Amino acid sequence: MQPPKQERSLMELFTDLTQNTSELVRQEIALAKAEASEKMSQVGSAVASLAVGGLLAFAGLLILLQALVVGLAEFMEGWLASLIVGGLVALIGIGLLQAGRSALKAQNLSPRRTTESLRRDKDMVKEQM
Repeated sequence: MQPPKQERSLMELFTDLTQNTSELVRQEIALAKAEASEKMSQVGSAVASLAVGGLLAFAGLLILLQALVVGLAEFMEGWLASLIVGGLVALIGIGLLQAGRSALKAQNLSPRRTTESLRRDKDMVKEQM
């Protein structure tokens, strides 16, 4: 049983502060590990979904593009139809690549809860000192 707070020595207070700070650091490390694992799981699922969806969409797109080229070739030269369809597909592809790249920016994958918790902990330790 500890004596009332007003009777505790400076050494006891410092020891408690050290122990509490150590426990807090351990808890923050555990939180950071858990959050990093969660983020990596999200990235893994997203990448797998993108890969499978991309392959299926690519196969369907090739068939549709071939049909479009054949349809346009009835009205113009075959090479011109291929050039028009290829150019449009390339522009759409560039737009999709830009969108995917922005979705995987580092700020979307940062451990926000851990960062906020560490900031609060730092403020609390400053107050205690």
